[in-house]
Amino acid sequence: MYDHSPWRGRIKPYAPTSWLLLIRLFQHTTTGSVAGWPARPFLRVCASFSMSSQVKKPANSIWPHVAGLMASRVLGAANSGLTQMVRQRRWQCAACRHQVSLTSGTVLHNTKTPRTLWFWAAYLMTTDKRGISALLLQRQLGLVRCETAWMMLHKLRRAMVNVAREPLQGEVEVEETWIGSTQAGLRGSRQLRGRKASLVMVAVEKRGHVSGRLRMAVIPDFKRITLNAFITQHIAPGTTLYTDGLKTFTGLEEASYTHIPGTQPQRTDLRKGTKSVVPLADCAVGNLKEWLIGTHHGVSRAQLQVYLDEFVFRHNRRKTPMAAFQTLLGLGTGYTPTSYRRIRGAKDLVRSFHDASGHDLVYS
Repeated sequence: MYDHSPWRGRIKPYAPTSWLLLIRLFQHTTTGSVAGWPARPFLRVCASFSMSSQVKKPANSIWPHVAGLMASRVLGAANSGLTQMVRQRRWQCAACRHQVSLTSGTVLHNTKTPRTLWFWAAYLMTTDKRGISALLLQRQLGLVRCETAWMMLHKLRRAMVNVAREPLQGEVEVEETWIGSTQAGLRGSRQLRGRKASLVMVAVEKRGHVSGRLRMAVIPDFKRITLNAFITQHIAPGTTLYTDGLKTFTGLEEASYTHIPGTQPQRTDLRKGTKSVVPLADCAVGNLKEWLIGTHHGVSRAQLQVYLDEFVFRHNRRKTPMAAFQTLLGLGTGYTPTSYRRIRGAKDLVRSFHDASGHDLVYS
């Protein structure tokens, strides 16, 4: 049947209003050039636009910041002719040719994987009590390559930390532990040189005999400034802290904490039934190690922090798995996208704490 539409062979200039309401144009910046795209018949080309121009207008000069998702104001702005690219599922400005999509600037930025598979990955990742590995996700979703499943899980893990989350409060148990296999030739549990295992700090709220919210982070050493920086960043002042007999847990009273130290029994005594001074923290560490070994069969030292973030995310929402799924999708929309190359080398994992003077203690 012959198409008598005036837009036959051309791209429609405007998308429906319901689609435009889903796009927050004022949150996106220019991400790349589209000079390689074939010429398209635009209705309203900006007079100052030139194909030979090396510098493009910034997107915010053509799509100004508006309060809320107001498609009518976006369409009514000067030189803001929008063109819908149906096959690519994108929208392009007729003035600067800046392109946006529903997933621009999110964890799904520039993805070629169908959105339904991303939603299934987020659902399985948050609702399965045992967690899910990259190989199992590949089998569940029918992916061709395991690297695709690995990349999807790591992108979701990097979106599991809410920057605006509240610190722990009330009564909190704090403990340090080693994550890694035993290694011969080391002198004591405090030796750092030559050790392949990673040092992890654990803080868990006490709610009677059960554990509440949890925080975990990889730390570089046992120094007092490092331990105190972790505590001040993740635990609110006025909290009662229960720790073991590590001598570097000092100066906490000066930071408005109530410190109750204890003497941790030896491992042989703990195996015989002696009660630990931080039982909830020990339980969290045991569950973490069993999860890393049982589900993932071990993880790399460079990527350990994101696995800790996933464990903390799932632990804090273990009673509401569907809420965890919705929360992950919400956090993913505001997460800055990370390329596969940076994820592969863990170049984006730069951890930092703040000491008592406000300075950053940054390490990778």
